[in-house]
Amino acid sequence: MSMNAMKTLLAVAAALALAGCTHVSNNISDEGVAGEVIFPAADKVVLKEGTFPTIEALRQVGPGVTKDQLYQLLGRPHFNEGLVGVREWDYLFHFRDGNEVTTCQYKVIFDKDYHGQSFHWLPAECGDRLASTTTGTGKTMTISADTLFRFAGGSEADLLPEGRQQLEEVAVQLKKMQAGGVIVVGHTDRIGSEVDNLRLSQQRADTVRQFLAARGIAADNIIAVGKGEADPISHGCVGNDEDEAVRQCLQPDRRVDVIAQGIG
Repeated sequence: MSMNAMKTLLAVAAALALAGCTHVSNNISDEGVAGEVIFPAADKVVLKEGTFPTIEALRQVGPGVTKDQLYQLLGRPHFNEGLVGVREWDYLFHFRDGNEVTTCQYKVIFDKDYHGQSFHWLPAECGDRLASTTTGTGKTMTISADTLFRFAGGSEADLLPEGRQQLEEVAVQLKKMQAGGVIVVGHTDRIGSEVDNLRLSQQRADTVRQFLAARGIAADNIIAVGKGEADPISHGCVGNDEDEAVRQCLQPDRRVDVIAQGIG
């Protein structure tokens, strides 16, 4: 192949790649975490009908999953993801509840080595399906995010000493209970943007998942879900969100739930 032909081929490939990247979340780190998670418009889906995934297949998806493994579990991505250097895949999923059908979007963000590391639902409550269909009795252990993490932090480096100690105790309890599955759900208060809160809650849930897995809880049995500000439990917090009294009132919303499923 001549040099001119090679240059032409490379130029065409680059143009196709750029044309295919119709949506990209902002500031995706080498670790596979987006500074801002952006979902494509649902009407831009390439596979127009979407698919009906199985809960069992979705439960197999977790940090470290490869693109080939995702393809086998969930099929090809449903949006025009581009050709080169793609760091996110998007799906349009349907779930049947009797005669009703619920439609959700699902995003996988990859690290620099193209292993899936963070996972997002739109709307966020779609992720509840992974927990709600687990059989057996369950127990929820709630830890204040203010205790777990430094202010606005969500990485393992941001874990506070008291938070680490509480997670050590949670790991011990999970081993004693011999839970069939574990769901880690991150929550934030309403302060800040919805996008930032969703990102932070997912990062915190992922960090807790990794912490528990490092202490002997089977990683394949742990699901991490970030719900942002979507599920508050505080009441009567009226006033300017910048006021300290309001921030204190909203404190219960800033939490991480560790839900042990299939006990006993």
